[in-house]
Amino acid sequence: MSRPWPSVRLGDVLRRSDETVPILLGADYREVTVKLWGKGVVLRRAVSGAGIAGSRRFVARAGQLILSRIDARNGAIGIVPPELEGAVVTNDFPLFNLDLINLEPAFLGWLSKTRDFVELCQRASEGTTNRVRLQEQRFLALRMPLPPLVEQRRIVARIEELAAKIAETRALRQQAAEEAESVVMASRRLAVANCQTETIELAVVCSAIIDNLHSNPRYAETGIPCVRSPDVGRGTLNLEEALRTDEAEYRRRTIRGEPQVDDIVLVREGGGTGKCALVLSEQRFSLGQRVMMLRPNPHKVMPKFLLHQLLSPLVQEDQILPLCKGSASPHLNIAALKRFSLQIPSLSEQRRIVAYLDGLQAKVDALKRLQSETAAELDALLPAILDRAFKGEL
Repeated sequence: MSRPWPSVRLGDVLRRSDETVPILLGADYREVTVKLWGKGVVLRRAVSGAGIAGSRRFVARAGQLILSRIDARNGAIGIVPPELEGAVVTNDFPLFNLDLINLEPAFLGWLSKTRDFVELCQRASEGTTNRVRLQEQRFLALRMPLPPLVEQRRIVARIEELAAKIAETRALRQQAAEEAESVVMASRRLAVANCQTETIELAVVCSAIIDNLHSNPRYAETGIPCVRSPDVGRGTLNLEEALRTDEAEYRRRTIRGEPQVDDIVLVREGGGTGKCALVLSEQRFSLGQRVMMLRPNPHKVMPKFLLHQLLSPLVQEDQILPLCKGSASPHLNIAALKRFSLQIPSLSEQRRIVAYLDGLQAKVDALKRLQSETAAELDALLPAILDRAFKGEL
């Protein structure tokens, strides 16, 4: 690590805290943990005194340094935030008081997020036989740059200023993506609502409505995807992350009908109720629990038009939401689903609407791809800033 300032041993500015808390059977305690790669100190869980009776817990104080003995080598280091004052940790998370006369806590907090500091912790974690664990004395023997306190505070202020701008940029990107999706949703509502046509029930435009087996799939390490609700997006299926079954289980689960091109997979239970996606060519899978399948009748409705309408507020907000509102376990009853009201114009009008909505969705997808391509650059900004900051170049 290139340092323009004098360096000190960590042991010169850190002192191990051994403050413990008595465990009372009738009391409740907050346990904290440290996320990997500098992502902060967070609440792990709430525990009852009865649940940890007989064990030893140490008290975390705001401004202390905390690390994971096992994962400090993976960046699990941080400063205890004020909101976790008085929380408890096990001995796997040693706590250190800082020499506040010479060391600004936020300076050490940002330093602990740098690649160089994590590499030092990796060295302090070597040499064990079973599990790799940080050796406390080796850790305290590590050296860190220590500019004057006023300079530390200047550096912290500059880092936090730049970090705030990065966070603002992320928020603006997220807002732009959400607003773009809102435009698509609003356009779906208008395009469908403006159709000059009669209202038709969903069952009338489907040649088949296929439910899952309502049994737990027998999963395998490899094989054919079995789609569950997390695998269904708003318009897309993600088969890459889906759990798998063998061929025999696939045949069992598709006894009611194998997915065909232009079928629509619909989530009918759980937090993702109403999400749906079109089956594309060469997508072979079975249905897990909580999902079902609609088979549009192409003589009455274009599959893509039906998908757009199912994803529109006319169905999502006006028909699905009222059925699920207030339910701890949202679900769609198939009988109610069959009665969903749809606007089905002529096939020529459907083609026109689909072309318009697909074009709009393509623009939104292009925006998302651009954001994804630039996300890596944004992710690299803060590490680059920290690298420069602790070389005295900021």
